[in-house]
Amino acid sequence: MLTRFSAWFVNPRRNPLARLHRNAVASRLRKYGLRYDDLYDPYHDLDIKEALARLPREVVDARNQRLKRAMDLSMKHQYLPDDLQAIQTPFRSYLSDMLALVKKENAEREALGALPLYQRTIP
Repeated sequence: MLTRFSAWFVNPRRNPLARLHRNAVASRLRKYGLRYDDLYDPYHDLDIKEALARLPREVVDARNQRLKRAMDLSMKHQYLPDDLQAIQTPFRSYLSDMLALVKKENAEREALGALPLYQRTIP
């Protein structure tokens, strides 16, 4: 019962509140030219860092350019022009497939009893 409710609650196709939230997030991301996957922090989660390392260099470079542009616009207290905002695709994913693969490999490694490939160290 709870899983059906939670699945309904977060699905923007069925829940109008989730749809409103998704549209608000999309609007904010379009203003700066970002994608939702750009918000993942590689320093917070080492799986994300590993997934980014496995992506093609062009994809990672495009991500870095989007982040730099967003920081520049934010510092200037400006947004992208309306014509550029219209062509942005904030929910086109480029990281989730590789991230799922990394998490699956880590789960398999843990199930087999192997040591993790990397561990968090406090700098």
